[in-house]
Amino acid sequence: MIDLKLLRQDPDLFRRGAAKKRIACDVDRILALDASVREISQRMDDLRARQKVAGKRIAEATAAERGDLLEAQRTQKAELKALEENQGPREKELEGMLLRVPNPPADGVPEGADDSQNVEVRRVGTPPAFGFTPRDHVALAEAQGWIDIEAAGRVSGSRNYFLIGELSLLEHAVLRFGFDHMVAKGFTPVSVPTLVRTAAMVGTGYFPGGEDQAYRCDERDDLCLVGTAEVPLTSLHGGSILDYGRLPLRYVALSSCYRREAGTYGKDTRGLYRVHQFLKVEQVVIDSADAERSIEHHQAILGHAEAVLTALDLPYRVVNVCGGDLGQGQIQKYDIETWMPSRGGFGETHSASRFHDFQARRLGLRYRDADGKVHFCHTLNNTVVASARMLIALLENHQLEDGRVRVPAALQPYTGGAKVLGRPLTA
Repeated sequence: MIDLKLLRQDPDLFRRGAAKKRIACDVDRILALDASVREISQRMDDLRARQKVAGKRIAEATAAERGDLLEAQRTQKAELKALEENQGPREKELEGMLLRVPNPPADGVPEGADDSQNVEVRRVGTPPAFGFTPRDHVALAEAQGWIDIEAAGRVSGSRNYFLIGELSLLEHAVLRFGFDHMVAKGFTPVSVPTLVRTAAMVGTGYFPGGEDQAYRCDERDDLCLVGTAEVPLTSLHGGSILDYGRLPLRYVALSSCYRREAGTYGKDTRGLYRVHQFLKVEQVVIDSADAERSIEHHQAILGHAEAVLTALDLPYRVVNVCGGDLGQGQIQKYDIETWMPSRGGFGETHSASRFHDFQARRLGLRYRDADGKVHFCHTLNNTVVASARMLIALLENHQLEDGRVRVPAALQPYTGGAKVLGRPLTA
């Protein structure tokens, strides 16, 4: 949630931000509602104060005076009740609108309408030059007996999969490598719940607006399956006031993730690129409200993910996400796109986001500084490894002509020392 005081002071900042993000936002309506709510609140406070004074006067009044005073008090009670009934819907509308106001993007965010206008920052590594016709990850995995999409469809529906044997081993190897990499960087490992209350989804900015992408439990439980460990990790200290000396907090979690992929009918239907369930290692940073420190953290968490890709011998590029491709809460985001031969280009594998205090305000996540003043924290997050898409890159970039798959040296300790997976396939 944005700072309402800042919106009052500089509404044009939010008008420009919404326009850059291509998100509809009626700033004028918000300001009008805010002024109305404050005015009514003041009138209600005045009436309550007058009632309090009248109550004392009635207690001290003569019998002749009491009748007029009681009638005046009844009139005031009726007026107060009418104001309260009028105030409720206005407050509800204002709160709903504030939850949808986009966080103004940073100056460094490029203009653009969608992901086609993201700006490349750097490109690392060279796509493999195969001396043979490479297989895509599905063809290769099916030939090795490593994947069963048809059976998963019978069991769970479309966009699901079974990983079998060495491909399951490779999945866990890359996840564990990424997890250990972050622990070695000083991040605290956390095992997180993947069922969270609606408040956590609202607090991290996924609701309202993203309900169609989430799996919700039935009406008996106020619970949703998370699409990323960012939600429980960032919510961990919601409603708390942290000591400044504890900051920054750096967390890493490995969890299952669930996404409906609504709106992608007919898109990326083959293979592992868009699936409903996958495993992911996520990094989250919570720190003080210092813009420069947030930038430093942003570059650091981006670097952690790049180091993983470098260790896995995977070509990639980093893009600065344009305004129209930014979410509501992010002030800036860098995507990492990894080379996937079957796509003939790069596919998104990581998103490094910084939010300033957008999530913290919604979560009530605060800290007390050395002077005793309380502030909202800044939050950031980034993928370390998302298993499904990482498997696409590993299988397709490291395949050998005979259908086996080379294991990068960084993963060999997690595959029992195996340097190659699979068996030679006949032509």
